[in-house]
Amino acid sequence: MSLQKTQDLLALMSRLRDPERGCAWDLKQDFHSLIPYTIEEAYEVADAIERNDFDDLRGELGDLLLQVVFHSQIAQERGLFDFEQVAAAIGQKLVSRHPHVFAGVKFDNDEQRQQAWDEAKAEERRQKQAESEPESVLAGVAHSLPALVQCEKIQNRAASHGFDWPEAEPVFDKVREELDEVHEAWQSGDQAHIHEEVGDLLLVAVNLARHLKVNPEIALRDATKKFTRRFNYIEKQVAASGRQLRDCELAELDGLWNRAKRELKQV
Repeated sequence: MSLQKTQDLLALMSRLRDPERGCAWDLKQDFHSLIPYTIEEAYEVADAIERNDFDDLRGELGDLLLQVVFHSQIAQERGLFDFEQVAAAIGQKLVSRHPHVFAGVKFDNDEQRQQAWDEAKAEERRQKQAESEPESVLAGVAHSLPALVQCEKIQNRAASHGFDWPEAEPVFDKVREELDEVHEAWQSGDQAHIHEEVGDLLLVAVNLARHLKVNPEIALRDATKKFTRRFNYIEKQVAASGRQLRDCELAELDGLWNRAKRELKQV
């Protein structure tokens, strides 16, 4: 985006927030009211990428940029910061987190680069903490993140300070242990206990994904897509027989599911 285009966008946002000539809806918005829109736009960007719809991606990135501009405009009105300061801050972060590009540092592999990235982020957190009360090493992970993403980030923070299994094998054992505890809770009939144990199982499943170098959020999204494709296959097969799903015995649906797994294996 050229400087003029950027200035034009900022001017448009300022006009929309003009107390006398602006838009009533835009004027009513604040940081908190914009949260669901900001999150939604980020997900729509991800959706466009996954669909390989790059025309749509262009538009969705614009919508996400609008959220940045919107928040920056509100902050400027309150004397907090402006868009230029937002851009300057991320520019400084990019430079500090890429010493191999901007400071001549040499890394032998991706692990070293990732370690340097994590250390740079940790140093940024330490600098923030020096200006306030000491915080937990887990502080700063957004509470509004999807649960799987938040869980992974929290575990990565803990792991970076030595609180982690050194390899994957004991995590498999922990998954089995937590699954047994879910079964015991289910047998007890205590719904609160079941809730707690299922949460523990999901948490350790995220830990296993980390050790296997799998992004749990993306893995679950892909698994959900796979489930959807197979379920759609079952729906079509049942509809072709002139029936509805509820008319079929579970054994028949299970058989159709297994057929879907075979026929859609390469899809």
